Amino acid sequence: MRVWKKTGRIIALLLMVMLWSGVPVHAAKTEDLPIKGGIYAGDIDLSGMTAAQATEAIEAYVEEVRQTPVTFLAAGDTEVEVTAGELGVRWVNQSLVGEAVSVGSRGNVIERYKVLKDLEQENLVYDIELEFDQQAISDVLVEKCEPYNQEAVNATLVRENGQFKVVGGQTGYTLDVELSIDTIYEYLTQQWDHQACTIPLQVNVEEPKGSAEELAQVKDVLGTCTTNFRTSNASRCANIETGCNFINGTTLYPGEEFSTCDVVTPFTRANGYQMAGSYLNGKVVDSLGGGICQVSTTLYNAVLLSELEVTERHNHSMIVSYVEPSADAAIAESSGKDFKFINNLEYPIYIEGYIEGKDITFTIYGKETRKEGYQVRYDSEVLEVSVPPSDNISADASQPLGYITTASAHVGYKARLWKVVLQDGVEVSRTQVNSSSYKMVPRSATVGVSTSDPAAYEQIMAAIGTGSIDHVKNVIAMLTAPPPAPETPPEGQ
Repeated sequence: MRVWKKTGRIIALLLMVMLWSGVPVHAAKTEDLPIKGGIYAGDIDLSGMTAAQATEAIEAYVEEVRQTPVTFLAAGDTEVEVTAGELGVRWVNQSLVGEAVSVGSRGNVIERYKVLKDLEQENLVYDIELEFDQQAISDVLVEKCEPYNQEAVNATLVRENGQFKVVGGQTGYTLDVELSIDTIYEYLTQQWDHQACTIPLQVNVEEPKGSAEELAQVKDVLGTCTTNFRTSNASRCANIETGCNFINGTTLYPGEEFSTCDVVTPFTRANGYQMAGSYLNGKVVDSLGGGICQVSTTLYNAVLLSELEVTERHNHSMIVSYVEPSADAAIAESSGKDFKFINNLEYPIYIEGYIEGKDITFTIYGKETRKEGYQVRYDSEVLEVSVPPSDNISADASQPLGYITTASAHVGYKARLWKVVLQDGVEVSRTQVNSSSYKMVPRSATVGVSTSDPAAYEQIMAAIGTGSIDHVKNVIAMLTAPPPAPETPPEGQ
């Protein structure tokens, strides 16, 4: 009998505890139960809330977080402000609401009682876990931060009135998007306190080359060359001047390669070029930029005298008149021919190009390190000469009798260029620089033969058969000469 009384008292006590703590005696749906006191989601007090109310409160907090400013330090420490929402922030551990509701509502009476007593001593705090969209982060970086990238610009030289002036360079900045995504994601998911913050991005820094002290060394003439274009028409003269101006003022640091084509192309009217004669398949044809090869050739000879390292050079298909055989350097945008060289010296060089009258000159300045009495010259050696045997004449039935166009002959050559080094006037070495082969092209003519006069047709075809352009011209002159005027009878007759 005493045992039952004791047991009854314990049960009554437990029922009183349950009623005092708000735990219903009868079961209810878990989501409808109020969350016990002392339970938090981050800084949000969930006490007394239902699951729906807790979810709503946390989502309202996350919406506030979405408006939180996040500042990125982009290139050059440029500040770019975005919001956490733009970075795709979202709440991921939504199961915490169900866990919070179930606290103190599961287990036997003793277990529930213990949980409630623990909450009286210490709050139970759930972390609100946030996730970020890495693609959204990438999009923000590309759209809003990459535009602050800037290329490194080396310090350069300007030559004015015979004096050099140093123009300062610019530090280069390049955003590393992939590393920056990792940096941002790691900070926001592991360290961020959901307050406004600043995150330095991963930016590669490229310091410009050159200093005033280094460029001050550039003052000696290493090599210079002048060629003449006095026989050129106005269009060819304009092209030579345009190409020269593009190259003039170039500063080239040790180890850097210069590409003539990169500097002077594209050959377009918008770029200042005009139609002028150039070589194509053994003929002289008009093309935009005709004459530009005299620019590259003049520069080539200045480079040789400066003893810079030539990495690409091509001779013309036919001989040119403004330099010796094998001393030319042809370029062609369409066929990929270029003239390139490397500054293989220990100091920067400066390329000056200018036009004076109908002369083009390139001078390369640097620091002279060759010993006193040292000289270098270049000798052209002709190995073979091929003279055109006869004229090449073709008839054109689509052109009238009297029409004739001619193209000059070109003597063929095989040649090579020698570098000759002298010390105090005495030759100490001779080295072959290149070898070149130039086409032999006969003088050619295209002659119109269309006529309604059979006799005239036979005469012009016979003239073409002789293979002499001069004879063809004489026959054309005879056949197309106007008839003599009739004689006027003397007065009085």
